[in-house]
Amino acid sequence: MCWRIWNLARKKKQLEGEEVQRNAKRHLERERGRREATADMSEDLSEGEKGDFPGDGSAHGDSVQGRMRRIVSVDLMENLANQIKEKKLYILSSCSLHGLLRGENMELGRDSDTGGQVKYVVELARALGTMPGVYRVDLLTRQVSAPDVDWSYAEPTEMLTPRTTESSMQELGESSGAYIIRIPFGPKDKYIPKELLWPHIPEFVDCALSHIRQMSKVLGEQIGGGQPVWPVAIHGHYADAGDSAALLSGALNVPMLFTGHSLGRDKLEQILKQGRQSRDEINTTYKIMRRIEAEELSLDSSEIVITSTRQEIEEQWRLYDGFDPVLERKLRARIKRDVNCHGRFMPRMVVIPPGMEFHHIVPHEGDMDGDTERNEEDPTPDPPIWSEVMRFFTNPHKPMILTLARPDPKKNITTLVKAFGECRPLRELANLTLIMGNRDNIDEMSGTNATVLLSILKLIDKYDLYGQVAYPKHHKQYEVPDIYGLAAKTKGVFINPAFIEPFGLTLIEAAAYGLPIVATKNGGPVDIHKVLDNGVLVDPHDQQSIADALLKLVSDKQLWARCRQNGLKNIHQFSWPEHCKTYLSRIAMCKARQPQWQRSNVGFEYPEPNSPGDSLRDIQDLSLNLKLSLDGEKNEGTGTFDNSLDSIDRKSNLENAFLKLSNGIIGGTEKASLMEKAEQNVSGSRFPVLRSKKYIFVIAVDCDSVSDIPKIIKTIMDVAGKENSIGLILSTSLSISEVHSLLISGSISPLDFDALICNSGGDLYYPSTSSEDGTGLPFTVDLDYQSHIEYRWGGEGLRKTLVRWATSVNEKKGQIISEDESRSTVHCYTFDVKEPELIPPVKELRKLMRIQALRCNVIYCQNGTILNVIPVLASRAQALRYSGRSCAFSFLSSYFIDHVSDNSLGIVVFAGECGDTDYEGLLRGVHKTVILKGIGNTALKLHSNRTYPLDHVLPFDSPNIHHAEGCSNEEIRSSLRKLQVSKE
Repeated sequence: MCWRIWNLARKKKQLEGEEVQRNAKRHLERERGRREATADMSEDLSEGEKGDFPGDGSAHGDSVQGRMRRIVSVDLMENLANQIKEKKLYILSSCSLHGLLRGENMELGRDSDTGGQVKYVVELARALGTMPGVYRVDLLTRQVSAPDVDWSYAEPTEMLTPRTTESSMQELGESSGAYIIRIPFGPKDKYIPKELLWPHIPEFVDCALSHIRQMSKVLGEQIGGGQPVWPVAIHGHYADAGDSAALLSGALNVPMLFTGHSLGRDKLEQILKQGRQSRDEINTTYKIMRRIEAEELSLDSSEIVITSTRQEIEEQWRLYDGFDPVLERKLRARIKRDVNCHGRFMPRMVVIPPGMEFHHIVPHEGDMDGDTERNEEDPTPDPPIWSEVMRFFTNPHKPMILTLARPDPKKNITTLVKAFGECRPLRELANLTLIMGNRDNIDEMSGTNATVLLSILKLIDKYDLYGQVAYPKHHKQYEVPDIYGLAAKTKGVFINPAFIEPFGLTLIEAAAYGLPIVATKNGGPVDIHKVLDNGVLVDPHDQQSIADALLKLVSDKQLWARCRQNGLKNIHQFSWPEHCKTYLSRIAMCKARQPQWQRSNVGFEYPEPNSPGDSLRDIQDLSLNLKLSLDGEKNEGTGTFDNSLDSIDRKSNLENAFLKLSNGIIGGTEKASLMEKAEQNVSGSRFPVLRSKKYIFVIAVDCDSVSDIPKIIKTIMDVAGKENSIGLILSTSLSISEVHSLLISGSISPLDFDALICNSGGDLYYPSTSSEDGTGLPFTVDLDYQSHIEYRWGGEGLRKTLVRWATSVNEKKGQIISEDESRSTVHCYTFDVKEPELIPPVKELRKLMRIQALRCNVIYCQNGTILNVIPVLASRAQALRYSGRSCAFSFLSSYFIDHVSDNSLGIVVFAGECGDTDYEGLLRGVHKTVILKGIGNTALKLHSNRTYPLDHVLPFDSPNIHHAEGCSNEEIRSSLRKLQVSKE
């Protein structure tokens, strides 16, 4: 035993030492990144102070009119609220993808995935659905049809009934209100915890896109005058839903909001402090690194991050690479002075405390003895849960100390029981009630929950607390108010002793029922206590301070009455109407973004303030790229993009049009006319052809050698045959001129393809329908896609940072990386890598960019010999989801969902066994995937130093993925037959 204790202590000390080193390294990286970003921005400070940058004043907006406005006064708030009342907004929210989500009788505490955030998000959607100006709110979650969960979780749609009749004041419609929409994805007939859902999130995104498209059409018929009504914002709750919201926001080009609720980095640090598990063990159990990356991605994509408390911003979000409070303040100061931020962006952190419905709450007066006398005259029986709780007590009339939390180690219930058990005066004055979720059999509970519950039972036995502690096995969600009421009747106290509490909704609920509170001083309770002033804050690690605070409140009746009165007096500040009013005003501050093919008239009129919204690249950003053609090739040599155009005049017109659009120098009417012409030019003949296809074959094979690509393309084309029922898309890291040369060398006609995704998703092209010079078939760039991915693109500021990074790497390791201007394009900066084994892993470069507030996707390609850096909204996977009017394969994934029943259209992605560092995105989603054996294995080294293992995110057990035994014609046909794509 002594050896075991010594070994555990040694292990804990070792883990603490490693964490100290990591924190020190992270601090140095943060300081260095902050200095470099400040140095970049200080170059034009004197000019900016003179106001010389009216068109480029922020990293957060394309123009002053496009920024997210700061709410600067109560009058402005009221003005926005009045404007919203005149709208008919569609708001989308994705939350709790595990699926145990319903409007009534929520199973809170059923497991670790059904905490208080579930109730918060449901009630938020319900409250928003009743607000004037909001027509519809959709809350998306997973559809679960499994024998071990209730049948209600399998219902596709559930309307959230308003709690009040106030909603009748607004105009109602056939589809108005708030709804839970359950999306089928992941393993069928099986409920799985959120940690196992990561491989299936793209499938959820594809299915959600189909729902949004259909609902937008329905709403368009009802309130849009026949034009689709798209969501005004997408709100992701928790890390997994944040990840999906980022993909949905990127695909639809609408603003994203994010609420983390419980953050992965904070949880990781808390577990490491316990010294029981190493970082690798934690990652294996909780998939914590994938969760953290999802939260970083949410920071990259969100316009607003909503937090419950200031503490969450200052102590939790600052742990992330993508958010630095110091740099954020610097950016905000530059914005106020209208100074260029060189493509840097920080999302706006906004504190909006959760709300609560109070209209139905009647605080109990009197005590248990008084109630006994009144009960003789009033025949109304006590709620059944009261007898279920009081049966545990020898003297049920004593004040009740109440806590509601699942038996999770971080909820710190064991310390509460110890404090109660070791304080005799407290035991003599009060009873303790522990509402710890629902259970049938401890052996059937999850490991950590069962361990905590057994520890509590042992402590009850150790201190002989029988008759003084209640721990009922079951309770219904609708009985929770009665439990609060019982505690209030006994003049009791509510306690939340968690080690750290992101917000503490139960504290607000308890205050509404007239209960004083004792709460942890770590997290949201600090802000709640400032408003309510109805209790005591304690150190959750200090057992004695917990006991003293409880004893003080239950023994001092005057203090108890004062805390109760303060809580009841101030509780209105946490009402849902107040929360929703602030929430909607923040949405109104976002830059209005909609899908490129449809601009809904949801704009808001407001004065010009000083606050961030969207990213803005430099005015000078495109000056360098003016020298380059759209694919980056200079006007020399053969096989260039110049030679693939119909004519030099046509090329120049497209180039100039695109550059004008990017610089925003075309007026509204002229720009609209130009976009209409571009639309006709790009998609006029190809779009209807592709829509008639039965299958779309996407060739996304990253070969060990580029010269092997034509052979694979020919094989897949041979499988597709000459029929018009199959469309072809090439998805590659190569530039368009490299693709053109490769196709010509393999005697493949570019016209055989319907679209080409180039530069790792940084560019989208279509073959032209005519050729005039006989040197090769021309390509046409998708201007809508270029505009779509422009969001938060760092431009020249990003390029300078990348060049500086490459220089620092070369100084340490020799000349191993250099900028490749010939391959670089407007939305893809390319670097040649001579020694891939010496280059820092992609996660390090991604971290560096985020630390400097630069938002982008970093991809190592072609076995690490090429580095492509593209916009955060661009990727090969997202290009397939891109939905623009000029995009020839508009809503491919949605088409697949719509037609899956009759198998009239399917998408098949062909990939190797491994590939570029964006490989994982190609395999996930509703499409079918054929993995060609023996192709791309050399690229495995690119994935050896990842933030998280590939097996945490790839659904290799999915029925939509099949491994072909090779890349021959017959082997591919066999895979297609097994995927039910072909019956031949």
